[in-house]
Amino acid sequence: MADAPLKGLRVVELARILAGPWIGQTLADLGAEVIKVESPAGDDTRTWGPPFIERPLPDGGTETVAAYFHAANRGKTSVTCDFGDPADLVRLKELIATADVVIENFKLGGLEKFGLHYEALAPSNPRLVYASITGFGQTGPRAAQPGYDFLLQGMCGIMDLTGDPNGEPQKIGVAWIDIFTGLYGVIGIQAALAERERSGKGQHVDLSLLDSGVGVLANQAANFLLGDVVPRRLGNAHPNIVPYQVFPASDGHLIIACGNDRQFRSLCGVLDLPDIAAAPEYAANSDRVANRDSLSVALSDATSRRTRADLIAALKEAAVPAGPINTVPEALSDPQTVARGMVIEPEGIAGVRTPIVFSRSDLNTARAAPILGSGGWSFDDEER
Repeated sequence: MADAPLKGLRVVELARILAGPWIGQTLADLGAEVIKVESPAGDDTRTWGPPFIERPLPDGGTETVAAYFHAANRGKTSVTCDFGDPADLVRLKELIATADVVIENFKLGGLEKFGLHYEALAPSNPRLVYASITGFGQTGPRAAQPGYDFLLQGMCGIMDLTGDPNGEPQKIGVAWIDIFTGLYGVIGIQAALAERERSGKGQHVDLSLLDSGVGVLANQAANFLLGDVVPRRLGNAHPNIVPYQVFPASDGHLIIACGNDRQFRSLCGVLDLPDIAAAPEYAANSDRVANRDSLSVALSDATSRRTRADLIAALKEAAVPAGPINTVPEALSDPQTVARGMVIEPEGIAGVRTPIVFSRSDLNTARAAPILGSGGWSFDDEER
């Protein structure tokens, strides 16, 4: 395999918690040199446990760090910097002068008093790509307000679409907007780097948690904007496709996802429901959407009489998409997950790799998350 695609790219990460570090970890997996600049106390997520991971230190002691930190900081070098120390600030600015990318997620204007905002750094490094992550972006009436994933899940509309229609709105089980913002950040940085190859100039990439949450509403936003349909919570059902939901089995639940009429008819064949397959009220997907309640009752009655394993096997044979609802351990140990090498153990600390496979290039996943301050301030610039 060839080197990772971003080998030779230097990234300085002035970020903590998740969205910014997720950008840094993804770029590190893709081969970039990522230098994480932490306060002397370290990234907050180093303490967000249990569980905790203990590692030996060169001086014979141990470092105890939460698993959460390891989830978003693989492959980086750590240095500590006290922004209130003029000598530390000088060294940090010298480091940034050698960087291709800076990632920061301070509140709006939070870095200006230290001279670490884009406008202050760009004159000495005009090729710098500088990515800022805030709750609401650099402009607009909410720009100065703090924003957190949970808060933004509520504000962007996704919680109103998630959960039982007769229950309270639900957040997603991971920091969904932080992760999406991190991925959009990677996209924005790589696009700015590509444009830099043409113009020779860097630029400021402005990322907002709210923008990201609204930006991935996809068909639900289009249903409203183009069809004047106000989306509502449907539990595990789909607003535009039927049947596409969770169904009961005699020993649990499974997902059945029919994306076209052929799959629906095949499902009816597996469930021995010829009258349902032939009924005009279920002939096309739009008919099934209009009559979802009665169809769901008929299908659920049939699936509840068979075991989950039997149904999944029969539906696989009939080329109807169906599958289990795995626990996290089951998902991580699924034969397909294992075959794809999704679980990795850099330096003996397990994690989940960036889910990209290249035909020629490799990922750079050999290093675990860094020990606080282990990078020092000596960086070899000979290869740049």
